[in-house]
Amino acid sequence: MRILIVNHSDTLGGASVVSRRLLDAFVAAGHDARMLVAHVSAEGRDNPRIAPASGGAATKGAFLAEEGWNWANIGFSRRDLFKIDSGSFGLALHCHPWVREADAVLLNWVNQGMLSIEEIGRIAAMGKRIVWTMHDMWPLTGICHHAGSCRGYASEGVGPCSRCRFVHGLGRLVPELSQRTARRKMRLYDRVPELEFVAVSSWLEARARESALTRGRRIRVIPNVFPMDEFYTAPQQSREEAGLGTLGADARLIVMGAARLDDPVKGFDTAIEVLNRVDELRGDVAVGAVFFGGLRDPEVLRSLRLPHVHLGRVGEKGRVAELYAHASAVLSTSHYETLPGTLIEGQAAGAWPVSFDRGGQKDIISDPSLGSLLGYGDTEGMARALIEAVGGDSKERRKHLRESVAMKFSPEALVRKYEEILGDK
Repeated sequence: MRILIVNHSDTLGGASVVSRRLLDAFVAAGHDARMLVAHVSAEGRDNPRIAPASGGAATKGAFLAEEGWNWANIGFSRRDLFKIDSGSFGLALHCHPWVREADAVLLNWVNQGMLSIEEIGRIAAMGKRIVWTMHDMWPLTGICHHAGSCRGYASEGVGPCSRCRFVHGLGRLVPELSQRTARRKMRLYDRVPELEFVAVSSWLEARARESALTRGRRIRVIPNVFPMDEFYTAPQQSREEAGLGTLGADARLIVMGAARLDDPVKGFDTAIEVLNRVDELRGDVAVGAVFFGGLRDPEVLRSLRLPHVHLGRVGEKGRVAELYAHASAVLSTSHYETLPGTLIEGQAAGAWPVSFDRGGQKDIISDPSLGSLLGYGDTEGMARALIEAVGGDSKERRKHLRESVAMKFSPEALVRKYEEILGDK
């Protein structure tokens, strides 16, 4: 089967990483799979199965048009600009030869000027089988990627996603951007009833079944593919070789990573609060924190009393796996996550995941032997869970955590689930 994956990038962000893994899994299963991206990495340019969706000028133009339109329509507010997307501008992918040749098109994260809502309709009109894998809530809301506590997307009344909290000032003129965008999506979904949605977690599936846009549509749960062979439970380097020498050879390590640590969604200020409490509770036990990912203002770490190291963006293949292998626990303080990949990575390396129960974490920490789930905002409970986690590290526990990942996220099993959808004419 000729399968085309469409995603904004091949490396930047969680959706890009898992989309690339899915590409490799399809190829390993014998499919002619390819990937179109708006922004291709240097590594991607060397891969014959990955290509830019368009030229640089067109890509930049579509991005600027989309963001400029959104900025004007939400009341000229930069504060929330990258929390929303209207899908008004994008690239003409229906003209690309890889789209014309594909039997099936798998949409992933296609925002920030990659695909417009109308362009998705044009691809569907070509007779292509389309599956849309949802990595956040955007396909089921008007304009936001994460609705938080808002349930406007479930409203029938005057229409879903009216009076959006991300729209300010003159942008609140009716009908506002969020409501107009929701209607455009509903028209697309009505026009393409065979469109299949894939939610990467049970939590996201439940939100989709609530939504006035996707309620009653075809929705299945398929988690992200995970490459087990890239992770291991015992370190292959010394602490010094891994860049962790300042924390000491005997320290129990807690790791936290993200593409951008201080993205407001990640709750980095909460992480510092929790880890400072860990410092108070640890007694004579040596504990250290390891951070990887972008951080616009490293000065924020000055308030963290626990010994720590920030490694910045980690791009080398295998470096992240080595960090997890040194760690006793992996921490997530996100306000919401659809299916947090760092928790899966930590489990695969034997690190105990500790997270708020605020999204798809239950699909990963599915029972108490696989990690600690805390009520949202319970920082004291989270600190105590981390103390227990670093104190209970063992070869047996690490093996058990790794085996749980192999059972739920193996490439072979998840490719078969996609094959069931693509063969379901």
